[in-house]
Amino acid sequence: MKQEASAQRNCPVCQTPCQAGLQPWHFVCPACKYEGTSLEPTINVQAMHDVVDEEERERGLRAIRTENFRDLISLIRPMTKPTGRKLLEVGCAHGWFLEEVGTEFQSLGIEPDDQVRNATLKKGLHVVGGYFPDALSPEDKFDVIVFNDVIEHIPSIKDALDACNARMNKGGILVLNLPNSRGFFYLLSKLLARVGWSSPFRRLWQENLPSPHVHYFAPDNLTRLVQQTGLVHEKTVELPSVRVKGLWDRLSCARNVSTVNLLVQYFGILTVAPVLRLFPSDISVGVYRKT
Repeated sequence: MKQEASAQRNCPVCQTPCQAGLQPWHFVCPACKYEGTSLEPTINVQAMHDVVDEEERERGLRAIRTENFRDLISLIRPMTKPTGRKLLEVGCAHGWFLEEVGTEFQSLGIEPDDQVRNATLKKGLHVVGGYFPDALSPEDKFDVIVFNDVIEHIPSIKDALDACNARMNKGGILVLNLPNSRGFFYLLSKLLARVGWSSPFRRLWQENLPSPHVHYFAPDNLTRLVQQTGLVHEKTVELPSVRVKGLWDRLSCARNVSTVNLLVQYFGILTVAPVLRLFPSDISVGVYRKT
């Protein structure tokens, strides 16, 4: 659902009044460069699911997500205590991260999308329905809480981060895997939007999809926000944002995008892919600890 960002909004990081951005629903903090939107989630509205080919989306995303999740688990493993093995993934979707974790942790997933969750449950994974933290039992606490491409979809992000602190054991870690506002493709999409081609920019915000992005952070303003909850920054790393395998399926899962636009974006990405390592990645991972 689209809404104009006409009302004055304050930045969730530094409380500075935001300014109008590149679309009616887009706004930017002039101080810390946080970016947000007034786009609203419509997760369990069937009409919104009809604009997404979920099977094609799954094929497109699985290759890059699985490889990145393996790197992420390698990052997490040495940062956790041998006795602290309770892991929560918020917004576990198809369960790929939980599958890669296997029995290495005592894992639980939360997934609010009924359609996606029902498919994930058939894999035998431990997943509950609903939203974080309401879907949890009052006594549930974890040593690792992971958000894989999820935290940027949560409108009340400060409440979610406060809930993470409350639900973590002492010494536990919070892992935020999310898009980077300083990434190559995001900066390119903004440049193209300024010269009149807004389709890539709107696609990166997932406009007109069931769960649009409502935030875009850079590592520094994200860390500034998370530290306000009392967590301590441990490290920030980047993960690859493009793998050729599954790229076409990933782009074409939205049924409301023209074939011409898809072809231009697909071959454009293939053209620049070899030089991407020279620029900041569009995927950033921040790790924070409860001391």
